[in-house]
Amino acid sequence: MEAKNLIDLDNISLEDLDEIIRFAGVIKENPTYFVDVCHGKIMATLFYEPSTRTQMSFQTAALRLGCKLIGFDDPGSSSVSKGESLKDTVRVISNYADIIVIRNAFEGAALASSMYSRSPVINAGDGGHLHPTQTLTDLVTLSYEKGRLDNLTIGLCGDMKHGRTVHSLIKSLSKYKNNKFLMVSTPELKLPQYLVDYMEAQGCEYAYADTLEEIMPEIDVLYMTRIQRERFPSVEAYEAQKGVYVLDKKKMDLAKPDLRVLHPLPRVDEITVEVDEDPRAKYFEQTEYGMYARMALIIKMLENRTADIPPTKKSTHDAKCTNMRCITQTEEYLPKLFREVDGDLVCKYCDTRIKKK
Repeated sequence: MEAKNLIDLDNISLEDLDEIIRFAGVIKENPTYFVDVCHGKIMATLFYEPSTRTQMSFQTAALRLGCKLIGFDDPGSSSVSKGESLKDTVRVISNYADIIVIRNAFEGAALASSMYSRSPVINAGDGGHLHPTQTLTDLVTLSYEKGRLDNLTIGLCGDMKHGRTVHSLIKSLSKYKNNKFLMVSTPELKLPQYLVDYMEAQGCEYAYADTLEEIMPEIDVLYMTRIQRERFPSVEAYEAQKGVYVLDKKKMDLAKPDLRVLHPLPRVDEITVEVDEDPRAKYFEQTEYGMYARMALIIKMLENRTADIPPTKKSTHDAKCTNMRCITQTEEYLPKLFREVDGDLVCKYCDTRIKKK
């Protein structure tokens, strides 16, 4: 695997991605062989946002491999509460840890961290932007449960706007042949334009639907997501979207016998508990697949550790990102990094498109 960091699955080639998926399967089938394979290594988990599954999955994966753990799950208990910058935190922690896993509410935080870390950085979720290791989990799950990652019709339901797991999944599955996406959401929670652009660039077929009933007979995979209260500006805005789409037994009766239902969890009210007993529901098994996916990733990333300080990046443009959730809004020392797309500028941290002056 060539990539030093995992910020976005776009960082790695399709061949490397397939190798990680295959390797996760090897670990799943032979777990005792990999006990203590990373003995003497230290993983730092820097969780600026709450997490249950992702944090514990990474910690369990590291412990099974023989790593030791440091880090925090409450920035209030660290020097962050004293005003320490992300840059300074990462520079210090990378002197202690062989690998860093970071979750942060600001989009682009993982990329920013990788610019100042001597150790590999893994993105465990950056705001509503990306969640690449959840996507690894999803891909490993599908490779086992469907036996393929191509020629699939994938239904996506819920929060398409803030759903970082959806964003990462679309970007990855778009790379495989003949995949089609059917998206169910309210107009307020529709998919960001940069992901529509991405699918079109990949020649990937997609369509929108108003209800789950419309897509259930056609899909091979259903990816349900919760409406994320923490991403809304007010309780009222959240309540207006909550509970619009609910998967229940009646809707499952419309689906194919070999449908697979995934969910990144936590679940709130978007899947009724009666669906849990349906053998097509795989969201709890998905969490175990995730542990093996992360074990494979940790091993591969540690193989590439160089302990070099990354070269300093220079601003590419004078523009400022307009996304108030972008990490550049709070970490003002960061270089302004943009790529040009169709005459516009696209922020490299958060993928927000702004008009070029």
